[in-house]
Amino acid sequence: MYAIVDIETTGGYASANGITEIAVFVHDGEKLIRHFETLINPQQPIPRYITALTGIDNRMVQDAPLFEEVAEVLHGMLKDNVFIAHSVNFDFSFVRHQLKAAGYEIPARKLCTVRLSKKVFPGLPSYSLGNLCRSLNIELENRHRAGGDARATVRLFEHMLANGAQPHIDAMLKKTSGDQWLPLNLSRSDITKLPAKPGVYYFLDASGKIIYVGKAVNIRKRVSSHFTHNEPDRKRQHFLREIHQVKCTQCATELEAIVLESAEIRRLWPRYNHSQKRPAQRFGLYCFEDNRGYLRLAIDKRKKNFPALYHFNGINEGLVLLKKMIAEFGLDEKLCYVNKTSLTESDLHSIEVPVLYNSRVRQAMEALEDQLPTFAVIDQGKNEQETLCLLVERGSFWGMGYLPAGKQFSNTLDMKQYLNPYADNDTIRNSIYQFAELYPEKKLDLKKTVG
Repeated sequence: MYAIVDIETTGGYASANGITEIAVFVHDGEKLIRHFETLINPQQPIPRYITALTGIDNRMVQDAPLFEEVAEVLHGMLKDNVFIAHSVNFDFSFVRHQLKAAGYEIPARKLCTVRLSKKVFPGLPSYSLGNLCRSLNIELENRHRAGGDARATVRLFEHMLANGAQPHIDAMLKKTSGDQWLPLNLSRSDITKLPAKPGVYYFLDASGKIIYVGKAVNIRKRVSSHFTHNEPDRKRQHFLREIHQVKCTQCATELEAIVLESAEIRRLWPRYNHSQKRPAQRFGLYCFEDNRGYLRLAIDKRKKNFPALYHFNGINEGLVLLKKMIAEFGLDEKLCYVNKTSLTESDLHSIEVPVLYNSRVRQAMEALEDQLPTFAVIDQGKNEQETLCLLVERGSFWGMGYLPAGKQFSNTLDMKQYLNPYADNDTIRNSIYQFAELYPEKKLDLKKTVG
């Protein structure tokens, strides 16, 4: 038994919008058994653009029943039947949400006539209800009203049954098929072809733009998990509708996937990623010689073509480090811009000559250099001929890649020939440091070299 449903609503997602009209046709696969159709008072204003589309305005629904008043009837028509609609996840999310608020549950057995029509009538130019009905010469009256669209969906369903749809329906209703839970524009094969390996996956919209980046220990399993729940909130519904394609990059280990995901989020800035969307390190500790010959340390905004001794996300982090260096090596607060009052001749008389003062600055810089580790994390590659390498140089992530298996390295300069550089950030650095602490046997200390 099938319940063929169409609804009109006040907006595009169920958690903050209401149903304005619903039509349900119960069908046994051969003929119609029962029909129910009514306007619904959504208890919220109907936007003008919705009225322009459907013709349903606030006046028409003011005396209509509330959804909870027809919930029992609807539940009776839906609870034991397969829920069918054109783009079924939209209608199902609204009806299930409203029924749940009224105290009723319906099982998630559903069938999408868009997906079914693509299987029965492949190669048509469009599978929207209007275009599909035109292509198949199916009568469609009272467009964008629940009754008219539901009747057209009934005729479409019957036409597909007459053209060999039943085997496709049986396959689509199996729990393992994916047709009941996948987004409209993804197929089961899009998921099954993904590797069950660590890596990074990308969701793309209709134009091919990446809208979400994620990482996984098992790419296929993780991508599938995105679609097993059909929450009614706006972000979720819009997200599912926009997914048209999934791609992936396989990695050797979970750590490589963590690093690549973080780098890709900051490179691509995908619309539906919200975590890790923080600015890159914005400040650096710099050293320069002034016109009097003094070496001066300063915290300043990050500069592209001027090397920093170290980088920071926030200026306070840098000031804490600089004040520690001042206290430990007896540096002058004014020469380090911690005390920002003007440097006077009297101040200069109280400071040693540049050659002596500068020696202490160099000692402070050497101590900082010694505190900032340079090491590589060495792990399995994707095959026996390569070894995964993630390089940390002077305390910051430099890059990663694959080294020839068995080749020995003692410094960073030789290693970098095989690695791709990446921008450093807290998420990457912390992940690598934690991994190196958990697996010290995979950490290789290296000599600090320039290059």
